[in-house]
Amino acid sequence: MSKDSEKSEELFKPVGEAAEEVSNAQQQGGVDGVVITGAEDAMGHPVQEIESLCMNCGENGTTRLLLTSIPYFKEVVLMSFECPHCNLKNSEIQPASQIEEKGSKYLLKIENKDDFNRQIVKSESASCKFVELDIEIPPKKGQLTTVEGLLEEMIEDLEADQEARKSVDEELWKKINEFIKKVRDAIACEEGLLPMTFILDDPAGNSWIEFVPGEPQHKWSHTQYIRNDDQNVQVGIITRDQLEQRRQEQLAELSNRERNQSQSVKVGSAANQFLSDATDIENYSNEVQTFRTACPSCLQECETHMKPVDIPHFKEVIIMATTCDNCGYKSNEVKTGGAIPEKGKKITLYCDDSADLSRDILKSESCALSIPELNLDIHEGTLGGRFTTLEGLLEQVSEELRSRVFSQTSDSMNEETKQRWESFFGKLKEALEGKVKFTVIMTDPTAGSYIQNVYAPDPDPNMKIEEFERSAEQNDDLGLTGMDVN
Repeated sequence: MSKDSEKSEELFKPVGEAAEEVSNAQQQGGVDGVVITGAEDAMGHPVQEIESLCMNCGENGTTRLLLTSIPYFKEVVLMSFECPHCNLKNSEIQPASQIEEKGSKYLLKIENKDDFNRQIVKSESASCKFVELDIEIPPKKGQLTTVEGLLEEMIEDLEADQEARKSVDEELWKKINEFIKKVRDAIACEEGLLPMTFILDDPAGNSWIEFVPGEPQHKWSHTQYIRNDDQNVQVGIITRDQLEQRRQEQLAELSNRERNQSQSVKVGSAANQFLSDATDIENYSNEVQTFRTACPSCLQECETHMKPVDIPHFKEVIIMATTCDNCGYKSNEVKTGGAIPEKGKKITLYCDDSADLSRDILKSESCALSIPELNLDIHEGTLGGRFTTLEGLLEQVSEELRSRVFSQTSDSMNEETKQRWESFFGKLKEALEGKVKFTVIMTDPTAGSYIQNVYAPDPDPNMKIEEFERSAEQNDDLGLTGMDVN
C-alpha cells in the first residue's frame, strides 16, 4: 500500500470511527480543537463541538457531534452545523456501523395521529414512499425525524418555489397547491385519507422505523433483501466502472462455459444423456450440486451449493447455501419448486407435547409466523426461507433477538421495557423446555410452507390447514398481478 493511499484512509475514516476516536481521546486527556459542551444523552454519551469550515461563506462555524444508540436499532452519529457569519444551519444523521449484508424495507400502516409521530432513521441511501398519496421522496441526506417531519419538510420544499412557479405555469401552481392541501389534511387525519401505507426502502440496511411492542402484526413489518448490482453502486460498495468490467467478464465466462458444455454433450445408444463439465445430470437428486456465481455483496466469484430434498406428503424443495471467500458473505435459504397455487395457505398447529418441538417445519420467505401465547410475530421476509425443526426455529428466533436487539440496547432501555423483554425470553425458554402449551400459526400467500404431520397419511388432530384468497396487495407484492397462475 502506498503512502498516499495510507494517508487517504487516515483522513477519510468512517464518521462512526472518527467520532468514537474523538470520544476515546477525550477520555484520555482531550483533543485539540474539540470541546465537550457538558450536554449528554440519556445514556451518558457527550455532545462534542468542533470548529469547522462553512461551505457557504468560507468562514469557520461549529459542528456538534453526538455518538448515540437508538433502542431496537443501532449506533448512529447525530451531527449539526451552525455558522454565526451567514446563519447557515444544517443537521443530519449517519450510521456509525458498516453497511449491512442485505438491504432493508420497512412498511408502516398509518392509522391515527400517533403513527405520524413514529421516529424514523433515514440514511442518505434510503427512499420513502407514501402509497395512497402517490409520493416518493428520493435518497438525500441522512435524517433522524418522524413521519410527520418527512411530510412537513417536503411541503416546505414545494412551497419555497410556488411564487416563481405561479408566474411561469399557473396550472401547475394550482395542482401543487391542491396536493399540499391533501398532504396537510392527511397529517390532520381528515376523514377518508387514512389508513395510509408508508414504505422506507434502504439498500444499505441502515434505516429504521420505530417499532411499538405488542402492536397488531399488520401495522409494522421489516423485510431484508439481497441488493442488485445498481444498488451496490448506489451504496458505494463498488463503482460503476467496476460493475461494467465485472459484467463484461461474466459475459465472456458465460460464453466460454456454453461453448465447453456444447462440446461435452454425448448421445448414448440406449438413451440421450447430457453430461455437464462437472456432474451427471441423472445424479441431480442424489448429489450436492456446486456452481460458481457472483457474490451479491462484492460481485466476486463465489460458490453456491444446492441440494434438492423431497419432503414426504408435501413437495420437493431446494436447499441453497452461498459462501464468499472474498468478503465473508454467507447465506442459506430454502426454495420451493413448482407453480404458485391459486390460493394461499394457513397452517395452525396446537403444541401440547414436548415431542411437537421435533416436528420438521419449512418456512418460506413469504410466510408470516405467529405464536399468540408467546407474543411472538415473525413477519414476511424475516429469517428468509428455513427448513428446520420447530425447536430449531424458536432457538434461532431467541438467538437473533438476544444478539441483535436485546444485548445491544438493554443499557438504554427503561425498566418496564427491559422487564417486558425478560418476560418474553422467559416464556420462550419455557416453550423450548416443553413446559407450556402454545399455538403456531403460519400464513403463507404462496402456500409454500409446511409443518410435519406425524400422523400422515391420516389427518393430524392438532393441526388445521386452511386455504384463503390472496389480497390484491399480496398478488402485487408477489409479482402475480396480471399473471396467469393456472
